[in-house]
Amino acid sequence: MQVPQGSIRATVMVETLPAAIEMEAMLYELRHYACAMNAGRWDYIFSAIKRMKESKEAVMPDRGQVTMTVPFMKNYSDRIVRVCHRHSAMAIGGMSAFIPSRSDPEVNNVAMEAVTKDKIREANDGFDGTWVAHPDLVKLARDIFDGALPGRDNQIENIPHTKGASIEDLTTFAVAGGAVSEAGVRGNISIGLQYINKWLGGLGAVAINNLMEDAATAEISRAQLWQWHHHGVTMDDGVALTTQLLKKFIQEELGKLGGASVEQYGKAVSILEQLSLSTDFEEFLTVPSYQNLVDKAV
Repeated sequence: MQVPQGSIRATVMVETLPAAIEMEAMLYELRHYACAMNAGRWDYIFSAIKRMKESKEAVMPDRGQVTMTVPFMKNYSDRIVRVCHRHSAMAIGGMSAFIPSRSDPEVNNVAMEAVTKDKIREANDGFDGTWVAHPDLVKLARDIFDGALPGRDNQIENIPHTKGASIEDLTTFAVAGGAVSEAGVRGNISIGLQYINKWLGGLGAVAINNLMEDAATAEISRAQLWQWHHHGVTMDDGVALTTQLLKKFIQEELGKLGGASVEQYGKAVSILEQLSLSTDFEEFLTVPSYQNLVDKAV
């Protein structure tokens, strides 16, 4: 599959869970224009929560426990490689969100080790390339893929012979040993508040806790809060995540960030509570956030 000379290069963003099911049809329809598909890990988790929001079986544990090696994410990843390579398109691995530290060697070593394992997994799983969130990681990722593909630009000829993932494989979200913890709830609240605050200030990507948080990762944080509250999840300490408790956690995490008077945090709290506690699931967190900007402009 080749992109015609002189054509415009573009990345097409679509709803990831339905796209995972229909990716072969999508690749066919775009056959004269598309040359690759990307395994958007954060987008897939968010899309899975959004599209399966009313199913208790789709309730996911803490975000950090939903890795690329849990069954439904592994099935999604393998499907991209299989479909792309069957049709001579390239499969691009997911973005590593880790941000290395130039001042904290311990944090830096942890990040480098995690990225190394992740990119080795992708190369061994058949991917032809990958993404990273920070330029300091480019050489690391490139060296891993160059080592896995000596003298080759891709491994399109590597077509997995295993049976392709079924819809059930892609939509069974059980995570062995997975649980919702208070730390996980608080982490999502803090990330949600910090990201919305910076988004209202004009930033689309924000480094938080040595991870690059963008709209997709922030969407997971607020979507999980909605999902856990909507389904009345009991945390691993036996405490139910009630409306009152979630509001309490939000105020406590807000306090750690300096309070409502700092920057746009007052507005961020209002938006996050609206997204987390509403009966209906908002399609995108940017919808009420944009409305906030419109109201401010008027």
